[in-house]
Amino acid sequence: MSIKELLFAVSDIWMIAVGFTYGIKFIRNYKNYLLGIEWIVVATSGTNFLLYGLLKAGHDSPMYAFAYFLDAFSRSIGITLILVLGLMKVTHRYKPSAAVDIGAFALAGVVGFLLSHFAEEIGLPGKFFYIVVNVLTTIFLIYFVKRLWGIGERGHAAWAAVATACGFVIAATYDFVSIPGDDAEHTIFYIFALSTWGLQMFAYYRAYRAFDAYNKRVDAQTVSGSAPATA
Repeated sequence: MSIKELLFAVSDIWMIAVGFTYGIKFIRNYKNYLLGIEWIVVATSGTNFLLYGLLKAGHDSPMYAFAYFLDAFSRSIGITLILVLGLMKVTHRYKPSAAVDIGAFALAGVVGFLLSHFAEEIGLPGKFFYIVVNVLTTIFLIYFVKRLWGIGERGHAAWAAVATACGFVIAATYDFVSIPGDDAEHTIFYIFALSTWGLQMFAYYRAYRAFDAYNKRVDAQTVSGSAPATA
């Protein structure tokens, strides 16, 4: 195994570990099925991607088609609309119904299927669609970072900002930029991408946990009649 392949495996395992660990915690600790399931979807995608790379399967492999679908699933609706709806549970006290949860994932499934199975027919508009939804998501994440800073969680705000900036760079270059010296499978790019996606899930979970704890303190202080402390 070359150094490049080793780094690919390490970055993918990092993302897989974060996705499964915090996906389960989102569901178990916060009953946030939107973020929990999406984190698990990303981890599942990473597991499939790791096996695909280690086995050196070709583009005619079912693992490649599955990877393409899961990638489209998360880039289109998963780490965009579903991420925003999930984070709104702490930023806006939003409580999505089961119908919203199911509808969001059904939409992601349909859009992911269309974008993965008809990529050539859709062409450039599909690639620009990924950019547009990422820009809109980034705007919300900037708001999320600002809210974190405002409640005094500046460390979490900084990490969320870094993760968001890195994620935006990956999304903006995904379909349009090739790293000089990279191979046909874009291994170098994916080392950066997988590391970034793992960082995003890690940073957003910890920021969510801090925001939820702040909301609970505010609720407790409201009940006791004292004013909530903010930075």
